[in-house]
Amino acid sequence: MNNRHTIIGIFILLSVTLGSLILGNAYKYKFKSSQTITVTGNAKMDFEADIVKWSATFSKINFDLKTASEQLKNDREIIKNYLISKGISENEFRFGAVDIYKDYLNFYDEKSGANYSKFNGYNLSQNVSIASSQLDKVDNVSREISDLISQGIELSSQPANYYYSKLEDLKLKLIASAAENARLRAENIAKQANSNIGELVKADLGVFQITGEYDDEDYSYGGVFNTTSRAKTANVTVKMNFRSN
Repeated sequence: MNNRHTIIGIFILLSVTLGSLILGNAYKYKFKSSQTITVTGNAKMDFEADIVKWSATFSKINFDLKTASEQLKNDREIIKNYLISKGISENEFRFGAVDIYKDYLNFYDEKSGANYSKFNGYNLSQNVSIASSQLDKVDNVSREISDLISQGIELSSQPANYYYSKLEDLKLKLIASAAENARLRAENIAKQANSNIGELVKADLGVFQITGEYDDEDYSYGGVFNTTSRAKTANVTVKMNFRSN
């Protein structure tokens, strides 16, 4: 009987000891895994667009379709020569398809209280667009387009849009800079706490924000992509989580 009690006592002692070791190791693991430093790195870069896109629409209206077509064709030739005279090569601009629709004027008869419409002619319109790396020349064309209006051409100009052909390369540089900035911040935090950063646990890339360099634009959750400004600023963040040794 005494031997039996002794064996049971030893078994209980071993169970308690083993349980304590397991709990102790679990606590150490939990404590170790919680020793991390989370930082957000930021990088921004100013750059200038190297491609400009601009378009305008011109139109003619006439009761005779053939006459309207000839008038539009004449305007197209004037616009073509104008662009060439401004230094825009023929491979940098193109004319779109001609849109044709019947134009009607709407009237209201006060006596009868009825609405009616009257045929006002055939309205023909066409678009001309430019895609060029000659930003200054296209900017001048968009500003001086009133020269064509003074020649009797009914033309509506759209604002120019600016793009950057090496945007992917710029993004990679920004990501690298933001990651380096995050690491430096983590190292500085660890230094102040008399510690060191260890391996990278997790990294999350934020969205790219491309705004006008001098524009007061708000960042958005899905990212901003400014095309109206020639001078731009790109910004990105990288959130990184390091182990602390």
